[in-house]
Amino acid sequence: MSDFEAILKAYAAAGGNPEFLKSPKVGSLVISGNQVLGLNAIPGLDVQADPVPDGVRVAVRVAPAARIETPVHLCFGVIPEEGVQRILVDYEVGAGASIEFLAHCTFPNALRVQHVMQGTVHVGPAATMRYSEVHYHGETGGIEVLPRLQIRVDEGGRYFSSFSQTKGRAGRIDLDYTVDVDREALAELTAKALGYADDQITVRETIRLNGEGARGLARSRIAVRDRARSEVLATTEGNAPFARGHVDCVEIVRGQAVANAVPVVRVTDDRAQVTHEAAIGTVGKKELETLMSRGLAEDEAVDIIVRGMLG
Repeated sequence: MSDFEAILKAYAAAGGNPEFLKSPKVGSLVISGNQVLGLNAIPGLDVQADPVPDGVRVAVRVAPAARIETPVHLCFGVIPEEGVQRILVDYEVGAGASIEFLAHCTFPNALRVQHVMQGTVHVGPAATMRYSEVHYHGETGGIEVLPRLQIRVDEGGRYFSSFSQTKGRAGRIDLDYTVDVDREALAELTAKALGYADDQITVRETIRLNGEGARGLARSRIAVRDRARSEVLATTEGNAPFARGHVDCVEIVRGQAVANAVPVVRVTDDRAQVTHEAAIGTVGKKELETLMSRGLAEDEAVDIIVRGMLG
């Protein structure tokens, strides 16, 4: 099996459709380890991917006012049991543009694999960017996922980000995003993860509402069991008049797992409003009893409730 065929197979296991990575009409990028296996730019979208000594540097440019109707498909993965994948990214979405990215990251055989993503995102005035990232880590738990992003959303811009790892072992996830939101702009960050055995999940999200009328939402849904541990550190700042922000964290704990949530709200302008809610506990007794009354075993009922929360 060629490297490209192997990564396509892993891409499908992560929930992606490999046909999109082959279509000349769809923007796409395929990186296996630190090698670029496929790249397709389309009108309004320019993608550059260049190898560097310790990884791949990726520059994505969306032309001002461009409307990319079909989602751009990204595939990042490591097929061998060991390795380091370092992706250095820079996204630039021009004024008034609109684009959606669907990224699938897959590490099916990881025993000692590290996936590092570092970079910046700039959403121009009145532009919209949606970024959905789905992970598949296999069942060994030998994966470290370390994304670090600095994001800026200009006046009237909209940024939506979703990180999801609900298939296979989490391994070690340490996510760290910081977003600066300008006047009448919006940022929404969502993180979902499932950990078991001795997995470790850390989510750090900071939203700074710096412009008048800026809005932000940091949402996390984490489930851990066995000896897994999770920690959510979510900060939202209201630094301008009429800024509105909210932190929403829910964690489900089973067995000997440990979950920790630290929502921080900070307001420096008396016309801003920032709220938070955090809930940690086991599955609801009423929901559990309802499903068990319909013939499900307790473990089956718990699994449905957890996956419903993460769905």
